[in-house]
Amino acid sequence: MKRNYFRMLVVSLFVASIGVAAQAGEPDRLLVKIPYDFVVSGKTLPAGAYHFSRVSDSDLHQIAISSVDTGSTVLTLSAQVQDTSRLQPKITLQHSGDQNFLSKIQTANHVFTIAVPKSALAEAAAKAQGGSYLSGTAESSKH
Repeated sequence: MKRNYFRMLVVSLFVASIGVAAQAGEPDRLLVKIPYDFVVSGKTLPAGAYHFSRVSDSDLHQIAISSVDTGSTVLTLSAQVQDTSRLQPKITLQHSGDQNFLSKIQTANHVFTIAVPKSALAEAAAKAQGGSYLSGTAESSKH
């Protein structure tokens, strides 16, 4: 009887060590279900489940965002990458007007900050208020 408990303990420890090794192999992966549409890199993505992961081990700034539902992938660059010791993976969306912009991805090891252009935020706010938004340059001349 003691042998059976010992065998189960050894097998359990082995399985647990494989799980930890698999997690340690890909610390910057995250699966998140987002309940509403959001914008990243100028592209609007529909609500659903998404995988967030680094594109390569050599460049921390390249992030792939893949839809679980459709299989489509959007690549984006993080403006800033910081190490973290918090084990609270999450994403942060910045709301403007009627749109949500992806601005931060926090995994177990890193915090990736995604730059959201102020012009995109202003345009979304103007559209939500029914106003018009002008972009480009304006010239003024004296008569």
